[in-house]
Amino acid sequence: MEKVFDPFELKGLELKNRVVMAPMSRARIVDSTPDAGTALYYGQRAGAGLIIAEGANVSPQACGTMGTAGIYLPEHVAGWRLTTQAVHTAGGRIFLQLAHAGRVSHISLQPEGAAPVSSTSKHALNTTVFGINAAGHTAPLQTSMPQCLTEQELAGIRSDFVRAARLAMQAGFDGVEIHAGNGFLFEQFINGALNDRQGLYGGAPAAHRLRFLLETLDAVASAIGPDHVGVKVTPFSRLADMPSYEGETQTWLAFANEPLLGSLAYVHAAFGDVDASFALQFRQALRGTLMRPCHPDAAAANAMLEQGLADLVVMGRPFISNPDLVERMRHRWPLSLASDTTVYGGGSAGYTDYPFYKPAQEADNSSADAPA
Repeated sequence: MEKVFDPFELKGLELKNRVVMAPMSRARIVDSTPDAGTALYYGQRAGAGLIIAEGANVSPQACGTMGTAGIYLPEHVAGWRLTTQAVHTAGGRIFLQLAHAGRVSHISLQPEGAAPVSSTSKHALNTTVFGINAAGHTAPLQTSMPQCLTEQELAGIRSDFVRAARLAMQAGFDGVEIHAGNGFLFEQFINGALNDRQGLYGGAPAAHRLRFLLETLDAVASAIGPDHVGVKVTPFSRLADMPSYEGETQTWLAFANEPLLGSLAYVHAAFGDVDASFALQFRQALRGTLMRPCHPDAAAANAMLEQGLADLVVMGRPFISNPDLVERMRHRWPLSLASDTTVYGGGSAGYTDYPFYKPAQEADNSSADAPA
């Protein structure tokens, strides 16, 4: 029996296998509310042990790009309920990723054209988001200069995450994942070179820079129960102009050692350019369940699991073009390639029209290709 296809108990939630579908924005949400197409997309992929739905903005201020969903209005709850019902009817499990982009945004996306917010007033250089240009059209735009958050404003954002988590549970999600990676708001506090503030939420001590994330995790866990809360981090990622900094390894190991993490559902860690020794240190420090990205290959997934480097394996892009990815892995069926031109935006094309594999295709699988 291959471990990757074994059931897994996630804090009392039974997963039918150890393959997790990564949260991936597909930029197809109209007016921030998921619809029947969203539900169809996720329902098709319910063969995953767990789906983590795309990042949903916890407030209008949290928005970082066009075409993303929200989870702060009643209509968002109703829209997302279509998705949770579709996934549960198909026998799947699903968490919702809760996000705040921070400085990775543009004034055209912000309420009343305000500046995006961050731990700092430093600009995210060479970073673009889809916003509204001067001609009123959707276009890739350089991020806008941010304004530095006050401690009172931090308390408000923490409350936004608590409210969003409660609404997600009302919508029928099995839990939520707090997005603290990819250069988004929480990482803007954690990064020691970017965070130039003083006081409780800045400065040299790692505990100060981790404080905002840990306080938010604790508040969300208190609101909906720690078994329903996960967190995503991306140590050593350089996305969205995240610089390297002195003490980076020690900061992330301090995070992994936090007792709070052991009570949560999981930690989702996608490491940047690090050696195997750091990954092993992080694994050994963490008391709870760890999920990590893996190639869509049963042998690779089993090796990661057998070596204890992860408890669950996360796969992203292959799920776009292979709604039945787990079955294709199980039977060693070929994988289809995703079309680059239809990953973001548009309608059903390249979204809900990728076919499930039929064994008869073995004789003629010219349309099925190697994984991306």
